[in-house]
Formats: sequence, C-alpha cells, structure tokens
Amino acid sequence: MRYTVKYKVVTATLSAALLFGSMAALPAPVANAATSAEVVWGVNMRSGPTTSASIIRMLKKGEEVTVLEQSGGWYKISDSTGKTGYISSSSKYTELGSETTDGADSETPEAVPSLTGVINKSVSFRKGPSTSYSRLRYLQAGEEVRVVSQPSSSWYEVIDSKGVKGYVSSQSQYITVGGAPGSGGETGSGNTDDTVVEQPDSSTGTSSASVEKMIATGMKYLGTPYEFGSNRSTTSTFDCSDFTKHIFKVALGVTLPADSRQQGTYVKNKGNAVTSISQLKRGDLMFFMSYKGSSKSSYSGINKSSQRITHVAVYLGDGKVLHTYSNASGGVRTNDITGTAWEYRFLYGGSAL
Repeated sequence: MRYTVKYKVVTATLSAALLFGSMAALPAPVANAATSAEVVWGVNMRSGPTTSASIIRMLKKGEEVTVLEQSGGWYKISDSTGKTGYISSSSKYTELGSETTDGADSETPEAVPSLTGVINKSVSFRKGPSTSYSRLRYLQAGEEVRVVSQPSSSWYEVIDSKGVKGYVSSQSQYITVGGAPGSGGETGSGNTDDTVVEQPDSSTGTSSASVEKMIATGMKYLGTPYEFGSNRSTTSTFDCSDFTKHIFKVALGVTLPADSRQQGTYVKNKGNAVTSISQLKRGDLMFFMSYKGSSKSSYSGINKSSQRITHVAVYLGDGKVLHTYSNASGGVRTNDITGTAWEYRFLYGGSAL
C-alpha cells in the first residue's frame, strides 16, 4: 500500500468527519508494517510529534520516506538516510492518497527556473527592499539579473551576473521582467506597467486590448507569495483562483466566481471551452486536473471529462501560462508548460470574456 504525503492541502476525498476535526476516518498504517511514501510538497521533519520539537530538516518534493507509525496528528517516518523523525498528518497539511482532490487551488510544485530581469536604465542595487538600505552598486542598462522573489509591490529580490543577491526597484522604467534565464523576454513574460509592448504570435490569435490589460495587470504581481485559501480582500498573497479573480476584476471589471471549479463552469457556460491547447487564445483561462506524476504515461487512460478541476491559469500563448501554485515555485510566475505535467494535466480552457 502506497501513501503519498501531500503538504498544505484540504482534500475533498476525506470524510465529513475529517472536515469537522475528527481524525477517526484517516486510514492509519498497519501496525508494525512499514509503508512507502513520497513527499510531494516540502514539509518539516521534526525530532518529535509536536511543533515545538526541533526541525531535523525540510523534506523535499520527490523524496521517498517510510511511514513507520501514526501517533495522534503525526506520522513517524524514516528517510532515505535512515534518520527517523515526525511529520504532521493533520488534514490541513497532509493528504493520504495519490490524488489532490480539494478542487480548489493546492498544487504540487515542480522544479522551475527563476525569471530573468533586464535593466532598462541605471538603478541602485541595494542590500534590502527599501531606499534606507545601503547601495551595493548601480546596475547598468542592459544587464540581466535573476528575479527570485518580490517581497513587496515596489521591489524585486534579484541575483546579478556575479551571484550577488540584492534588491532593485520594480518600476518598469528600471527593469523588465521576462521568462526563464536566456529566454530573451518571450511573449507574455512580463511588463510591469499597463503599456503592453509585446504581441502574441499568429498561432495564439489576435488578443484584444482588454486581454492585454488583464495580462499586464497580472504581471505586476510576479513573485507575490502563494497561500492556499488566501484572503480575497488583500493582494499580499494569492492562491490560483484568487489571482485570476483579482486581475480580471481590477483590469476589466469582470467578476469571476470564487474558486477554480466555478470559474471552469463559468467558461463552459459561455460556450468557449476547448480541450486542445493549440486551440487556446492569449488571455484564455486554463483548467487542470490533479497531479498524478511528472510523465505523460501517468495520465494515460484517464477519462479527463470526469476529473475535478484543481488549478486555473491564464494562457499567454506559445505554450506559456501566468499563474500561482506554491511558495516553493516563487508565487506568481510564468511557466512554459509544453512537455511538463501541466500539459498532461490540462482539462480544457477558454475565454472568460
């Protein structure tokens, strides 16, 4: 029997008793029998079954561990090096089983690169995200940096070509955020103001001004941290449906439904849904099923028409999306989904306008 440990999700497959705090319905490992488990979201491995116990280390996605027993709200595990420790088994933080079925926004992080930033004009490179921090040096026009986070709407945390980490103003006059390093600022990879310079290629169709305004609004939030069940009244964190709902409302005055499943139904009811990525247009919403694995074969034989939506993203064209799905990935970001689990998980998409 294989358990997949899922961090920070709320699963709809658990019984109603679980939703009201009861742990009775959780399938516990067989006594004295080791159970294989795969970590699919980073989680703290502690020295004891309590949050006051010291952290041994962070278990990373893809690690194989052995579940030795369940003790209250904790699993006692052994990692690949033979070390033993504890991880939470709370329904708020873990899921038993191989499928994410919360139907909302919790996502399995994938290995992703940082974003590239190109300096537009000379700007201070500082030790912290404020003008009160000392200047490391001036970044010069034409320099490329790696954008690793956005601690506030006004600053990017970046790494320069020499590996020095610092902070730079996020104003579009100083920096343009693009795609993965070396991508040369591909279509949809990011302007930080409302003036959209880049246009989609012919394969994605001609986008309207409203679509471009919506995408440009979304790009302003690159690096904003991910939080499952984020507060809809702030922009300090987003989950996937909160992000799409916010940028459609702010840019276009369009009020989307609250979660990804409802947004999927909203698009379907407009008669715009298509099941092939090649049929999507720039600005369309894309809907995805649960993570089953990183290979295409993991999704073979699945009847996608019966799968629940667990994620929503904005299509940028040319196989790229704008979305948010985990803090480990850097929060709001762009991804090239071609040949990845995202492509295999795609259910359908279409315009919400």
